[in-house]
Amino acid sequence: MSQFFYVHEVNPQKRLIDQAVNILRSGGVIVYPTDSGYALGCLIGDKNAMERIVRIRQMEQDHHFSLMCRDLSEIATYARVENQAFRLVKHCTPGPYTFIFKATKEVPRRLQNDKKKTIGIRVPDNVIALALLEALGEPLMSTSLVMPGQEFAESDPEHIRDLLEHQVEAILNGGYLGESPTTVVDMSEDTFEVLREGAGDISPFL
Repeated sequence: MSQFFYVHEVNPQKRLIDQAVNILRSGGVIVYPTDSGYALGCLIGDKNAMERIVRIRQMEQDHHFSLMCRDLSEIATYARVENQAFRLVKHCTPGPYTFIFKATKEVPRRLQNDKKKTIGIRVPDNVIALALLEALGEPLMSTSLVMPGQEFAESDPEHIRDLLEHQVEAILNGGYLGESPTTVVDMSEDTFEVLREGAGDISPFL
């Protein structure tokens, strides 16, 4: 049975955030709010937790995982980012974007795209997510909570509780979130490519 935390959307309670971090560090999988719906998260180095997320979502082998970062200072550790790309990312974060970069050796091979050796990077514009990342002190391995057969990330935490209370260790209720998938931009090559137009403005990448 998962723990269900009612987290304040403007001033997240530190004790609840700290409890969520402890759950992550103990090998747990959590559901938490972002600026593009709810997401599943676990520690980068936790292979067992990652495999549980794969089973929950019934993912394909070539699925792109993302690292949810608290700010740009963490990105260079995990992604190879050229100057022009960095300026654009800085302009667009925090916000509803997922940026695809070549991964550095700090990213476990299992999190990288098999063929391209890339990784998704996000800096979310959500107070609860940023508080969680700040308390954790490292990026979170993350993927949108899109259940098998569905098109959009789950938005209702009470419904998520019904679906997953026996499959995850904690659900952070940050209120009902509208459907707003991220804009996905591949910046792993010299020419940038918008792979999906979502909530983020694509004009800076055209």
